[in-house]
Amino acid sequence: MKGVKFVNYKKKTVRDIDVKGKKVLLRCDFNIPMNGKTGEIADDKRISSALPTIHYLIEEGAAVIACSHMGRPKGEWKPELSLAPVARHLSALLKRPVEMARDVIGEDAKSKAAALKPGEVLLLENLRYHPEEEQNDPAFAKALADMADLFVSDSFGTVHRAHASTAGIAQYLPAVAGLLLEKELSVMGKALNAPHRPLVAILGGSKVSDKIGVINHLLDIADTVIIGGGMTYTFMKAMGQSIGKSLCEEDKLDYARDMISKARDKGTQLLIPLDNLAATEFSPDAVPIPVEGGMDDALMGLDIGQKTIALFSEAIRHAGTVIWNGPMGVFEFPQFAEGTRAIARAMAESNAITIVGGGDSAAAVEQLGFADRMTHISTGGGASLEFLEGLELPGIACLMDR
Repeated sequence: MKGVKFVNYKKKTVRDIDVKGKKVLLRCDFNIPMNGKTGEIADDKRISSALPTIHYLIEEGAAVIACSHMGRPKGEWKPELSLAPVARHLSALLKRPVEMARDVIGEDAKSKAAALKPGEVLLLENLRYHPEEEQNDPAFAKALADMADLFVSDSFGTVHRAHASTAGIAQYLPAVAGLLLEKELSVMGKALNAPHRPLVAILGGSKVSDKIGVINHLLDIADTVIIGGGMTYTFMKAMGQSIGKSLCEEDKLDYARDMISKARDKGTQLLIPLDNLAATEFSPDAVPIPVEGGMDDALMGLDIGQKTIALFSEAIRHAGTVIWNGPMGVFEFPQFAEGTRAIARAMAESNAITIVGGGDSAAAVEQLGFADRMTHISTGGGASLEFLEGLELPGIACLMDR
Protein backbone atom coordinates (compact mmCIF):
# COMPACT_ATOMS: atom_id res chain seq x y z
CA MET A 1 0.00 0.00 0.00
CA LYS A 2 1.26 3.47 -0.89
CA GLY A 3 2.09 5.94 1.89
CA VAL A 4 5.06 5.92 4.23
CA LYS A 5 4.74 9.06 6.32
CA PHE A 6 1.75 10.30 8.32
CA VAL A 7 1.54 13.90 9.49
CA ASN A 8 -1.29 14.93 11.81
CA TYR A 9 -3.42 17.54 10.07
CA LYS A 10 -6.38 17.15 12.46
CA LYS A 11 -6.14 20.40 14.38
CA LYS A 12 -8.69 22.32 16.45
CA THR A 13 -10.34 25.22 14.65
CA VAL A 14 -12.34 28.31 15.62
CA ARG A 15 -15.42 26.07 15.50
CA ASP A 16 -14.05 23.98 18.38
CA ILE A 17 -13.59 26.76 20.95
CA ASP A 18 -15.72 29.41 22.62
CA VAL A 19 -14.68 32.84 21.34
CA LYS A 20 -17.52 34.91 22.82
CA GLY A 21 -16.22 37.95 24.66
CA LYS A 22 -12.62 36.98 23.84
CA LYS A 23 -9.95 39.03 22.09
CA VAL A 24 -8.58 36.98 19.21
CA LEU A 25 -5.20 37.59 17.61
CA LEU A 26 -5.82 36.51 14.00
CA ARG A 27 -2.76 35.83 11.82
CA CYS A 28 -3.77 36.65 8.24
CA ASP A 29 -1.81 36.70 5.00
CA PHE A 30 -2.23 40.25 3.74
CA ASN A 31 1.06 40.14 1.82
CA ILE A 32 -0.66 41.43 -1.31
CA PRO A 33 0.65 42.93 -4.57
CA MET A 34 0.52 46.72 -4.63
CA ASN A 35 0.65 49.04 -7.62
CA GLY A 36 3.98 50.81 -7.19
CA LYS A 37 2.85 53.91 -9.07
CA THR A 38 -0.59 54.48 -7.54
CA GLY A 39 -0.09 52.81 -4.15
CA GLU A 40 -3.35 50.93 -4.70
CA ILE A 41 -4.02 47.25 -4.11
CA ALA A 42 -3.40 45.27 -7.32
CA ASP A 43 -5.09 42.04 -6.17
CA ASP A 44 -7.26 41.67 -3.05
CA LYS A 45 -7.69 37.89 -3.14
CA ARG A 46 -5.74 37.34 0.08
CA ILE A 47 -7.80 39.96 1.88
CA SER A 48 -11.16 38.57 0.70
CA SER A 49 -10.06 35.02 1.60
CA ALA A 50 -9.76 36.11 5.25
CA LEU A 51 -13.38 37.32 5.39
CA PRO A 52 -15.09 34.01 6.34
CA THR A 53 -12.98 33.68 9.51
CA ILE A 54 -13.36 37.37 10.44
CA HIS A 55 -17.14 37.22 9.89
CA TYR A 56 -17.35 34.03 11.98
CA LEU A 57 -15.41 35.58 14.87
CA ILE A 58 -17.47 38.77 14.81
CA GLU A 59 -20.77 36.87 14.69
CA GLU A 60 -19.65 34.69 17.60
CA GLY A 61 -18.96 37.77 19.73
CA ALA A 62 -15.17 38.05 19.53
CA ALA A 63 -13.02 41.16 19.15
CA VAL A 64 -10.55 40.65 16.28
CA ILE A 65 -6.94 41.84 16.35
CA ALA A 66 -5.70 41.03 12.83
CA CYS A 67 -2.00 40.93 12.01
CA SER A 68 0.12 40.21 8.95
CA HIS A 69 3.41 40.96 7.26
CA MET A 70 3.81 42.67 3.90
CA GLY A 71 6.87 42.44 1.70
CA ARG A 72 10.39 42.29 3.09
CA PRO A 73 11.08 45.45 5.11
CA LYS A 74 13.89 43.56 6.94
CA GLY A 75 13.14 45.13 10.30
CA GLU A 76 12.88 48.69 9.00
CA TRP A 77 9.80 50.95 8.98
CA LYS A 78 9.11 51.46 5.26
CA PRO A 79 5.98 53.56 4.53
CA GLU A 80 5.41 51.82 1.17
CA LEU A 81 4.96 48.52 3.05
CA SER A 82 2.43 49.83 5.55
CA LEU A 83 -0.79 47.84 6.01
CA ALA A 84 -2.87 51.05 6.10
CA PRO A 85 -4.29 50.45 2.56
CA VAL A 86 -5.25 46.93 3.67
CA ALA A 87 -7.15 48.32 6.67
CA ARG A 88 -9.12 50.67 4.40
CA HIS A 89 -9.94 47.91 1.92
CA LEU A 90 -10.83 45.41 4.64
CA SER A 91 -13.17 47.97 6.15
CA ALA A 92 -14.94 48.38 2.80
CA LEU A 93 -15.27 44.59 2.38
CA LEU A 94 -16.56 44.06 5.93
CA LYS A 95 -18.82 47.13 5.74
CA ARG A 96 -17.66 48.15 9.21
CA PRO A 97 -14.79 50.24 10.60
CA VAL A 98 -11.36 48.63 10.85
CA GLU A 99 -9.13 50.47 13.28
CA MET A 100 -5.47 50.73 12.21
CA ALA A 101 -2.69 50.64 14.81
CA ARG A 102 0.27 52.89 14.14
CA ASP A 103 2.65 50.25 15.49
CA VAL A 104 2.81 46.51 16.22
CA ILE A 105 3.47 46.03 19.93
CA GLY A 106 3.87 49.70 20.90
CA GLU A 107 1.64 51.95 22.94
CA ASP A 108 -0.80 52.67 20.11
CA ALA A 109 -1.40 48.97 19.41
CA LYS A 110 -1.68 48.12 23.11
CA SER A 111 -4.15 50.90 23.91
CA LYS A 112 -6.32 50.18 20.88
CA ALA A 113 -6.31 46.44 21.61
CA ALA A 114 -7.24 47.11 25.26
CA ALA A 115 -10.19 49.28 24.19
CA LEU A 116 -11.44 46.84 21.53
CA LYS A 117 -14.99 45.56 22.08
CA PRO A 118 -16.72 42.40 20.78
CA GLY A 119 -17.58 42.76 17.09
CA GLU A 120 -14.79 45.30 16.48
CA VAL A 121 -11.72 44.81 14.29
CA LEU A 122 -8.20 46.18 14.73
CA LEU A 123 -5.30 45.71 12.28
CA LEU A 124 -1.75 45.91 13.59
CA GLU A 125 1.02 47.44 11.48
CA ASN A 126 3.40 45.27 9.39
CA LEU A 127 4.82 42.55 11.65
CA ARG A 128 8.11 42.49 9.77
CA TYR A 129 8.86 46.09 10.73
CA HIS A 130 10.31 44.26 13.75
CA PRO A 131 13.29 41.94 13.07
CA GLU A 132 12.13 39.95 16.11
CA GLU A 133 9.18 38.62 14.08
CA GLU A 134 11.31 36.56 11.71
CA GLN A 135 13.73 35.68 14.53
CA ASN A 136 10.81 34.09 16.42
CA ASP A 137 11.84 36.17 19.42
CA PRO A 138 9.99 34.96 22.56
CA ALA A 139 9.63 38.47 24.02
CA PHE A 140 8.08 39.76 20.78
CA ALA A 141 5.70 36.75 20.62
CA LYS A 142 4.73 37.34 24.26
CA ALA A 143 4.06 41.05 23.60
CA LEU A 144 1.71 40.08 20.76
CA ALA A 145 0.04 37.45 22.94
CA ASP A 146 -0.48 39.88 25.83
CA MET A 147 -3.01 41.80 23.72
CA ALA A 148 -5.31 38.77 23.24
CA ASP A 149 -6.95 35.73 24.83
CA LEU A 150 -6.73 33.34 21.86
CA PHE A 151 -4.61 32.86 18.74
CA VAL A 152 -6.15 31.90 15.39
CA SER A 153 -3.86 31.02 12.49
CA ASP A 154 -5.39 31.64 9.08
CA SER A 155 -2.28 32.27 6.98
CA PHE A 156 -1.38 29.05 5.16
CA GLY A 157 1.22 30.91 3.11
CA THR A 158 3.38 31.40 6.21
CA VAL A 159 2.91 28.17 8.22
CA HIS A 160 6.22 26.80 6.92
CA ARG A 161 7.99 29.65 8.74
CA ALA A 162 8.83 29.41 12.45
CA HIS A 163 8.17 33.10 13.11
CA ALA A 164 6.84 34.79 16.24
CA SER A 165 3.35 35.33 14.78
CA THR A 166 3.09 31.89 13.16
CA ALA A 167 4.56 29.52 15.74
CA GLY A 168 6.14 31.30 18.73
CA ILE A 169 2.89 32.85 19.88
CA ALA A 170 1.37 29.40 20.51
CA GLN A 171 3.65 29.14 23.55
CA TYR A 172 1.55 31.85 25.21
CA LEU A 173 -2.02 31.47 23.89
CA PRO A 174 -4.39 28.62 23.01
CA ALA A 175 -3.85 28.23 19.24
CA VAL A 176 -6.34 26.98 16.63
CA ALA A 177 -6.86 27.16 12.86
CA GLY A 178 -9.08 29.64 11.07
CA LEU A 179 -11.56 28.58 8.39
CA LEU A 180 -9.14 29.17 5.49
CA LEU A 181 -6.39 27.12 7.10
CA GLU A 182 -8.96 24.49 8.09
CA LYS A 183 -9.82 23.99 4.42
CA GLU A 184 -6.16 23.71 3.41
CA LEU A 185 -5.54 21.08 6.09
CA SER A 186 -8.71 19.18 5.26
CA VAL A 187 -8.37 19.04 1.46
CA MET A 188 -4.60 18.80 1.09
CA GLY A 189 -4.13 16.68 4.20
CA LYS A 190 -6.62 14.10 2.95
CA ALA A 191 -5.01 14.11 -0.51
CA LEU A 192 -1.71 13.08 1.08
CA ASN A 193 -2.87 10.84 3.94
CA ALA A 194 -6.00 9.16 2.52
CA PRO A 195 -6.45 10.09 -1.16
CA HIS A 196 -9.20 8.91 -3.45
CA ARG A 197 -7.12 6.81 -5.84
CA PRO A 198 -5.49 6.76 -8.29
CA LEU A 199 -3.49 9.71 -6.97
CA VAL A 200 -1.85 11.62 -9.83
CA ALA A 201 0.75 14.27 -8.96
CA ILE A 202 1.77 16.75 -11.67
CA LEU A 203 4.99 18.66 -11.08
CA GLY A 204 6.22 21.45 -13.32
CA GLY A 205 8.21 24.62 -12.98
CA SER A 206 11.73 25.42 -14.01
CA LYS A 207 14.03 23.66 -11.55
CA VAL A 208 14.39 20.14 -10.19
CA SER A 209 16.25 21.63 -7.20
CA ASP A 210 13.07 23.45 -6.09
CA LYS A 211 11.16 20.17 -5.86
CA ILE A 212 13.70 17.55 -4.76
CA GLY A 213 11.85 16.66 -1.54
CA VAL A 214 8.43 16.88 -3.20
CA ILE A 215 9.30 14.45 -6.02
CA ASN A 216 10.89 12.06 -3.54
CA HIS A 217 7.85 12.07 -1.23
CA LEU A 218 5.24 11.85 -3.98
CA LEU A 219 6.96 8.85 -5.53
CA ASP A 220 6.24 7.13 -2.19
CA ILE A 221 2.53 7.99 -2.03
CA ALA A 222 1.27 8.68 -5.58
CA ASP A 223 0.22 6.17 -8.23
CA THR A 224 1.45 8.39 -11.06
CA VAL A 225 3.94 11.28 -11.01
CA ILE A 226 4.02 13.54 -14.06
CA ILE A 227 7.06 15.72 -14.81
CA GLY A 228 6.72 18.84 -16.97
CA GLY A 229 8.09 22.37 -17.27
CA GLY A 230 11.79 23.21 -17.27
CA MET A 231 12.45 20.19 -15.01
CA THR A 232 11.71 18.00 -18.01
CA TYR A 233 15.08 18.59 -19.62
CA THR A 234 17.17 17.55 -16.62
CA PHE A 235 15.21 14.26 -16.60
CA MET A 236 15.53 13.87 -20.39
CA LYS A 237 19.31 14.38 -20.24
CA ALA A 238 19.52 11.93 -17.33
CA MET A 239 17.84 9.39 -19.64
CA GLY A 240 20.47 9.99 -22.31
CA GLN A 241 18.44 12.24 -24.61
CA SER A 242 19.84 15.36 -26.26
CA ILE A 243 18.20 18.57 -24.99
CA GLY A 244 19.96 21.26 -27.07
CA LYS A 245 20.26 24.48 -25.07
CA SER A 246 17.25 23.73 -22.86
CA LEU A 247 17.33 24.52 -19.16
CA CYS A 248 19.26 21.80 -17.32
CA GLU A 249 20.67 21.42 -13.82
CA GLU A 250 23.82 19.40 -14.44
CA ASP A 251 24.33 18.80 -10.72
CA LYS A 252 20.89 17.16 -10.48
CA LEU A 253 21.35 14.54 -13.20
CA ASP A 254 22.25 11.80 -10.69
CA TYR A 255 19.24 12.77 -8.59
CA ALA A 256 16.97 12.49 -11.66
CA ARG A 257 18.40 9.03 -12.39
CA ASP A 258 17.79 8.04 -8.76
CA MET A 259 14.15 9.18 -9.02
CA ILE A 260 13.63 7.24 -12.25
CA SER A 261 15.07 4.17 -10.52
CA LYS A 262 12.97 4.76 -7.39
CA ALA A 263 9.77 4.98 -9.47
CA ARG A 264 10.62 1.65 -11.07
CA ASP A 265 11.30 0.04 -7.67
CA LYS A 266 8.14 1.48 -6.06
CA GLY A 267 5.88 0.60 -8.98
CA THR A 268 4.97 4.29 -9.39
CA GLN A 269 4.27 5.38 -12.94
CA LEU A 270 6.65 8.23 -13.82
CA LEU A 271 5.57 10.13 -16.94
CA ILE A 272 8.11 12.33 -18.72
CA PRO A 273 7.28 14.23 -21.95
CA LEU A 274 7.40 12.32 -25.22
CA ASP A 275 7.57 15.49 -27.29
CA ASN A 276 8.12 19.20 -26.75
CA LEU A 277 7.59 22.58 -28.31
CA ALA A 278 11.02 24.13 -28.82
CA ALA A 279 12.40 27.41 -30.15
CA THR A 280 15.74 28.91 -31.11
CA GLU A 281 15.37 31.78 -28.62
CA PHE A 282 13.68 32.53 -25.30
CA SER A 283 11.20 35.11 -26.53
CA PRO A 284 7.42 35.60 -26.73
CA ASP A 285 7.93 36.11 -30.47
CA ALA A 286 9.85 32.83 -30.94
CA VAL A 287 8.49 30.42 -33.55
CA PRO A 288 7.35 27.15 -31.90
CA ILE A 289 9.04 24.05 -33.35
CA PRO A 290 7.51 20.62 -32.50
CA VAL A 291 10.21 18.11 -31.53
CA GLU A 292 9.79 14.44 -30.66
CA GLY A 293 12.46 12.88 -28.48
CA GLY A 294 15.83 14.65 -28.39
CA MET A 295 16.50 18.08 -29.89
CA ASP A 296 19.43 19.57 -31.75
CA ASP A 297 21.93 22.04 -30.30
CA ALA A 298 20.18 25.17 -31.62
CA LEU A 299 16.89 24.47 -29.81
CA MET A 300 15.51 24.95 -26.32
CA GLY A 301 12.36 23.30 -25.00
CA LEU A 302 9.67 25.76 -23.84
CA ASP A 303 6.49 23.65 -23.57
CA ILE A 304 5.20 20.09 -23.79
CA GLY A 305 4.01 18.79 -27.18
CA GLN A 306 0.70 17.33 -28.42
CA LYS A 307 1.55 13.65 -27.77
CA THR A 308 2.55 14.53 -24.22
CA ILE A 309 -0.63 16.54 -23.71
CA ALA A 310 -2.64 13.46 -24.76
CA LEU A 311 -0.58 11.19 -22.45
CA PHE A 312 -0.89 13.46 -19.41
CA SER A 313 -4.59 14.19 -20.04
CA GLU A 314 -5.32 10.46 -20.16
CA ALA A 315 -3.70 9.95 -16.74
CA ILE A 316 -5.77 12.82 -15.34
CA ARG A 317 -8.96 11.40 -16.87
CA HIS A 318 -8.56 8.17 -14.87
CA ALA A 319 -7.47 9.82 -11.61
CA GLY A 320 -9.35 9.92 -8.32
CA THR A 321 -7.22 12.78 -6.98
CA VAL A 322 -4.97 15.17 -8.91
CA ILE A 323 -2.42 17.47 -7.25
CA TRP A 324 -0.73 20.00 -9.54
CA ASN A 325 2.21 22.25 -8.72
CA GLY A 326 4.11 24.08 -11.45
CA PRO A 327 3.30 25.04 -15.08
CA MET A 328 4.12 22.77 -18.02
CA GLY A 329 5.94 25.44 -20.01
CA VAL A 330 6.58 29.15 -20.33
CA PHE A 331 2.88 29.94 -20.02
CA GLU A 332 3.59 33.69 -19.87
CA PHE A 333 4.36 33.44 -23.63
CA PRO A 334 1.05 32.74 -25.48
CA GLN A 335 2.85 30.55 -28.05
CA PHE A 336 4.04 28.25 -25.26
CA ALA A 337 1.00 28.24 -22.94
CA GLU A 338 -0.90 25.37 -24.54
CA GLY A 339 0.61 22.61 -22.36
CA THR A 340 -0.34 24.41 -19.14
CA ARG A 341 -3.78 25.28 -20.55
CA ALA A 342 -4.39 21.66 -21.59
CA ILE A 343 -3.51 20.32 -18.13
CA ALA A 344 -5.82 22.88 -16.51
CA ARG A 345 -8.60 21.94 -18.94
CA ALA A 346 -8.12 18.19 -18.34
CA MET A 347 -8.35 18.76 -14.58
CA ALA A 348 -11.43 20.98 -14.97
CA GLU A 349 -13.17 18.31 -17.06
CA SER A 350 -12.21 15.35 -14.84
CA ASN A 351 -14.33 13.81 -12.10
CA ALA A 352 -11.34 13.75 -9.75
CA ILE A 353 -10.67 15.82 -6.64
CA THR A 354 -8.45 18.51 -8.16
CA ILE A 355 -5.96 20.49 -6.09
CA VAL A 356 -3.76 23.26 -7.41
CA GLY A 357 -0.76 23.81 -5.17
CA GLY A 358 -0.28 27.55 -5.14
CA GLY A 359 2.32 29.76 -6.81
CA ASP A 360 2.62 29.84 -10.60
CA SER A 361 0.10 27.03 -11.16
CA ALA A 362 -2.57 28.93 -9.20
CA ALA A 363 -1.80 32.05 -11.24
CA ALA A 364 -2.01 30.04 -14.46
CA VAL A 365 -5.37 28.49 -13.54
CA GLU A 366 -6.76 31.93 -12.66
CA GLN A 367 -5.36 33.49 -15.83
CA LEU A 368 -6.67 30.70 -18.06
CA GLY A 369 -10.17 30.84 -16.55
CA PHE A 370 -10.37 27.40 -14.92
CA ALA A 371 -10.19 28.44 -11.25
CA ASP A 372 -13.88 27.95 -10.47
CA ARG A 373 -13.75 24.37 -11.77
CA MET A 374 -11.04 23.16 -9.38
CA THR A 375 -11.85 21.53 -6.03
CA HIS A 376 -9.23 23.59 -4.23
CA ILE A 377 -6.60 26.19 -5.07
CA SER A 378 -4.06 26.51 -2.30
CA THR A 379 -3.23 29.95 -0.92
CA GLY A 380 0.35 28.94 -0.12
CA GLY A 381 3.42 29.06 -2.34
CA GLY A 382 6.43 27.73 -0.44
CA ALA A 383 4.08 26.34 2.22
CA SER A 384 2.27 24.24 -0.41
CA LEU A 385 5.57 22.76 -1.59
CA GLU A 386 6.70 21.87 1.93
CA PHE A 387 3.24 20.46 2.64
CA LEU A 388 3.51 18.24 -0.45
CA GLU A 389 6.96 17.20 0.74
CA GLY A 390 5.26 15.64 3.76
CA LEU A 391 7.07 17.89 6.23
CA GLU A 392 5.59 18.85 9.58
CA LEU A 393 5.25 22.62 9.31
CA PRO A 394 5.90 24.72 12.45
CA GLY A 395 2.81 26.89 12.01
CA ILE A 396 0.62 23.77 11.91
CA ALA A 397 2.45 21.65 14.49
CA CYS A 398 1.94 24.39 17.11
CA LEU A 399 -1.87 24.28 16.88
CA MET A 400 -3.93 22.26 19.35
CA ASP A 401 -4.76 18.74 18.19
CA ARG A 402 -8.34 17.60 17.82
